Amino acid sequence: MGTMAGTLPSVVVFAAGAVTVLATAISAVQTLVVPRATPMLLTRWVFRGVRVPFHLRYRYAKDYVEQERAMALYGPLGLISLAVAWLLLIGSGYVLMYWALGVRPVRHAVVLSGSSMFTLGFVVPKDLPSTVLAFTQAAFGIGVIAMLISYLPSTYASFSRREAAVAGLDIRAGSPPSPAELLIRYTRIDGLDRLDEVWRTWQSWFTDIEETHTSLPAIAYFRSPDPRRSWVTAAGAVLDAASITASTLDQERSTEAQLCIRAGYITLRKIAGVFGIGFDPDPQWPGQQISVAKHEFDEVYDELAGEGVPVKTDREQAWRDFAGWRVNYDAVLLALAAFTFAPPAKWSSDRSPEVPLLPLLPPLTRRRNPPRR
Repeated sequence: MGTMAGTLPSVVVFAAGAVTVLATAISAVQTLVVPRATPMLLTRWVFRGVRVPFHLRYRYAKDYVEQERAMALYGPLGLISLAVAWLLLIGSGYVLMYWALGVRPVRHAVVLSGSSMFTLGFVVPKDLPSTVLAFTQAAFGIGVIAMLISYLPSTYASFSRREAAVAGLDIRAGSPPSPAELLIRYTRIDGLDRLDEVWRTWQSWFTDIEETHTSLPAIAYFRSPDPRRSWVTAAGAVLDAASITASTLDQERSTEAQLCIRAGYITLRKIAGVFGIGFDPDPQWPGQQISVAKHEFDEVYDELAGEGVPVKTDREQAWRDFAGWRVNYDAVLLALAAFTFAPPAKWSSDRSPEVPLLPLLPPLTRRRNPPRR
């Protein structure tokens, strides 16, 4: 035992085990360490596999309360399942390598692999090659667990920053958040001239979640502590309020509102790209319609006017300008609301398409053409 038999099957089995271990280690490093959006097939497949039963439970739930209760576990369970998958694959790869070195039967190779992976030490390799493998396996096992442990604080720190802003939006826009409610409340306290502070705050928020939700994609699945809240519906409410401000309010057009819209749709598109959600990189209205109907905009227009919010007299031009802004984020907002099972909210999750499963394969190309607006 301990020396490769020299036969072709043993060489092939050893190579297969080594490739399995190396590919798994790369997947773990890319997912937990590399600070960029790198699509990994293993991560995608694990989260997709875990999602299937949740998808079915969501579809056949009686009401949103049951849906929310079921989906609350999806993100954490998916992350734990990913760690288990990494450890199982590394252990399986080493079983193949031990077997190729002559550890027989397979059961002994499995026991040696498990003992080495978790540094239990109840099985001692009998020769130098197997001992070297056992040391390397222990390093991989401890390394994956250490990376996961170090990953969790970063994940929850990013989650906390995201949710602090989402919770704060309740004060301004209600729960679930409404763009009309935000503008009406600021009008009541004579605060329309302070809306630029809101847009600047949310520009920073969009920049933050672009970085965190593309480099740590699992955060996108983590749900808000309050089942009525969602980072997607919060984003939609802020973007719609900024679009109404830029198109409909009878005041000097706000540069900060326009920048907030741009920051928002760029962020949503980049997050959608990580999850393989397709989008048009340069949508144009009226060539591409939006999900908000003209009569819905008219209802909000009348509501704002009735509450004393200064609105432009040319309603038709306001509608055209609003649609021109909304088209930039309309489709991707609805897709992300469906993808994350967001709670019902005006103009976002209340009209989301069929809840999609994560694609088995990432898109071959990512459309990153800068929009013209």
